[in-house]
Amino acid sequence: MRRPILSVKAPATSANLGSGFDAMGMALSLYNVFDLMELLPEGEFKVEVIGEGTGSWDLSLSQENGVVKSYLAACEAMGVRCPGLWLRCHNAIPLSRGLGSSATAVVAGVLLAAEVSGRKASQEDLLELMVRLEGHPDNVVPCLLGGVVVSCFGDQGLKYLKLPQPPRDLMAVVAVPDVMVNTREARSALPKTVSFEDAVFNLGRAALLAAAWSVGRFDLLSFGMDDRLHQPYRSKLFPGGEVIMDRVKSVPGCLGVAISGSGPSVIALAKGSPSLVAQAMCGTFMEHGVRSRFFVLHCPVSGAEVRRLAGR
Repeated sequence: MRRPILSVKAPATSANLGSGFDAMGMALSLYNVFDLMELLPEGEFKVEVIGEGTGSWDLSLSQENGVVKSYLAACEAMGVRCPGLWLRCHNAIPLSRGLGSSATAVVAGVLLAAEVSGRKASQEDLLELMVRLEGHPDNVVPCLLGGVVVSCFGDQGLKYLKLPQPPRDLMAVVAVPDVMVNTREARSALPKTVSFEDAVFNLGRAALLAAAWSVGRFDLLSFGMDDRLHQPYRSKLFPGGEVIMDRVKSVPGCLGVAISGSGPSVIALAKGSPSLVAQAMCGTFMEHGVRSRFFVLHCPVSGAEVRRLAGR
């Protein structure tokens, strides 16, 4: 069996965590793995997809594949000529479900460009490039770094701070319904302006969320994850969205609940047995006519990894 030259392993992420809209993200222990099988002549690409998205035209067609597109953009930004790639994508992260699958493609494409070109780039430079390609930092930064990260991006570049690692017994229970929400659609559902009252509400909750996480006051997460900027609007985009969070946050052991990214997945942070939380989440989706599955994950301390395989 042919072995890859190198492999990039990139974790799922949950952005926002409620009030941390576009600023906070958490890495999750669910991974896409991108194997570089061979280098091809410049301009030639071969993409194989295994797992989530198998048969999807925009993943299997090299011109539309997110890893290939970010690889080409990164090579151009670095000012290097790039060979073609034969890629084998092992996708475990559900697509268009708010779990950062597109961020893994951006991160992998940039890391592949750096490895293949031999271009020496700092982590800061790679992060800046990833954020520019993705458009916002809340998924790609924790994808590369792991953990929970607060970040912002603007005219002065990228600023970020990695928060303390959560305790091992804090679990992320993620319910993934059998519906998709397009990120562009989720963005267009948001209002152009918000009230001063709602802005102050979110400012206080986001500050409390980051502070509570920093000092280990996880009993305050539920309050800190309350949001008025995006969740009231995005919850209308998928069945059960308008009731699931209030129902799940009352389950024993649940520390806080939010729409993951732009949805429709829902993430609950929990201690103790995750079964009651998972039952409440999937049961709510079922009541609204939607099948779902769930994952019980943790927050990995490290993010994306590049592994060169011996003998190649």
